[in-house]
Amino acid sequence: MSLFRQIAIDARAHLMGPLRRRRLKRLARDGAAPLNVPFYHRVATSHPNPWTMHPVQFRRHIDYLVDHMQPVDLATVQHRVDAGVNHHPTFTVTFDDGYADNMDDALPMLAERQIPTTYFVTTDHISTGRPFAHDVKAGQPLPVNTVGHVREICDAGIEIGLHTKRHVDFAKINTTAQVDDEIIGGKKDLEDIIGRPVRYFAVPFGMPPQITRAVVDAAHRAGLKGLCSAFGAYNLVGRDSYHIRRFHGDPQFGRFVNWLSFDPRKAAAEPIVDVTPSVADEHHSNDASDITLPFSTAIAPASLPPTALPQ
Repeated sequence: MSLFRQIAIDARAHLMGPLRRRRLKRLARDGAAPLNVPFYHRVATSHPNPWTMHPVQFRRHIDYLVDHMQPVDLATVQHRVDAGVNHHPTFTVTFDDGYADNMDDALPMLAERQIPTTYFVTTDHISTGRPFAHDVKAGQPLPVNTVGHVREICDAGIEIGLHTKRHVDFAKINTTAQVDDEIIGGKKDLEDIIGRPVRYFAVPFGMPPQITRAVVDAAHRAGLKGLCSAFGAYNLVGRDSYHIRRFHGDPQFGRFVNWLSFDPRKAAAEPIVDVTPSVADEHHSNDASDITLPFSTAIAPASLPPTALPQ
């Protein structure tokens, strides 16, 4: 991003501040305050890329969140959405993938400050140490978390969530056996690693084409309490709480603040995703585990925000 554009975004955020604050106060008064769930990938000083944030930037994000919003965990997000009332804008921090560099700055700081955080990992990568394909393709095979890291993170009070076994693109998977292995099998593997129940699942890439009917049904059959997307959206009262909507923790601070201000244009552009289990899946049998699936998604047509980030 050019320096001029960055200055322009920051200036607009500053000028719109009073209007945003009034809007949030009105929503809070009406019991309709948004529940914000930003997601991150990697916080580090080395090997900068589109999915890495500098520790100074990350601390600025957390400071702003703590100063302006109420920290809650994902279960509380779901509870308030179901209750139909939320009088305080909230935030919950999430991470996807499982990069080893997060052990240096981000995770110790979050644990020390007791910031509600869910850390989504891929079981095959943490078990084998294999770097992510998108990093290898970029010529930067960055180190991933180990099993020991994940247990340490869990013991520090940070919730561990599932991000599949192998960071697959569900838009390219066409059998229920593969989907079940990544979600149901992945959940079992992760629970064996941490010795605790795994409640939440973040869909890799997290866009509507990846949130297929087979993925939704497998998540429900696995007993997961919620499914997280990553296409950029708000959690609002009265909606389906099983779908936890998230937005990127943008390193451009003005854009990050704009998300937290509840931008009605972004809310209006959100695609519709159906995360209710199918009737047929309630009668699912092992005999159907190798059925070939069409490349269909559980969404209604809508314009999608562009993304260049691995999720």
